[in-house]
Amino acid sequence: MPDDMIAAHERGIRNSLSSGYKILERGGTAVEAVEAAITVMEEDDTFDAGRGSFLTSDGRVQMDALLMEGHTLRAGGVACVERIRNPIQAARLVLEKSPHVYFVGQGAENFAAENGMALCQNSELVVPRETERLQQARAAQAAGLPDKTFSGAAHESHDTVGAVALDAHGNLAAGTSTGGTLNKTPGRVGDSSLIGCGCYADNDSGAVSLTGWGEPIMKLVLGKWAVDKVAAGMDPDPAAHAAIKYLFDRLQGHGGIILMAPDGRIGIAHNTPRMAWGFRRGDDEQLGITRNG
Repeated sequence: MPDDMIAAHERGIRNSLSSGYKILERGGTAVEAVEAAITVMEEDDTFDAGRGSFLTSDGRVQMDALLMEGHTLRAGGVACVERIRNPIQAARLVLEKSPHVYFVGQGAENFAAENGMALCQNSELVVPRETERLQQARAAQAAGLPDKTFSGAAHESHDTVGAVALDAHGNLAAGTSTGGTLNKTPGRVGDSSLIGCGCYADNDSGAVSLTGWGEPIMKLVLGKWAVDKVAAGMDPDPAAHAAIKYLFDRLQGHGGIILMAPDGRIGIAHNTPRMAWGFRRGDDEQLGITRNG
């Protein structure tokens, strides 16, 4: 994240954490808490999710999201949606109201509308900052400069949001929401909404959400890889660091991970210059923007 956006990220994470934890305090479910936490970040144009998302090469917002519940392994995902202000809410509709797991494009939008979600104009999701970023990317492309959009060097082009939670009933949930990568080809789907890649939840192993360069994360099915390490007995913090090391060692990928064990232990790791995160258990609240190295 750029230096001038650190405060905005801290504020956004704090608001998200507060919204999600209030639901857990009053006995709500992990699914509800994760949805609420991510909705706050989708509404905050600081992040690459919902309004403020990165733009495709043709100047539109296309978003992906996944929500997964660890008790029954129910999941709901949407991808390439353009008229849904809060894709994580559409993902919950899929989880709860459909026998299917995944909808894309117009089909996802139609399903959301049929189940009571208001659709918006794509232009409502576009902010001037992202229009300027796209123009800069196009100019660099036209000048024949190396395309860093899909490389680990383009740290600034990833700001996906996610949350994991454990509720009073002992159930885990995880969610991830993204506008994808700057200047992506329309129709491209990254790791965020794919089960086991950018998101996963299973009461028997853990809950995880990832951010970063989607293509390597997908190839390694990195979310499932990380929770399987926890299921095999590794503490979540070393498991999180091992996942990021594996991502880089195998495919030179960059990203970040939040990982929670079935008993609430957590792990956080990243190999990007910075990552914003927040954690709450009872009166113990921690917020931070950590630096790599």
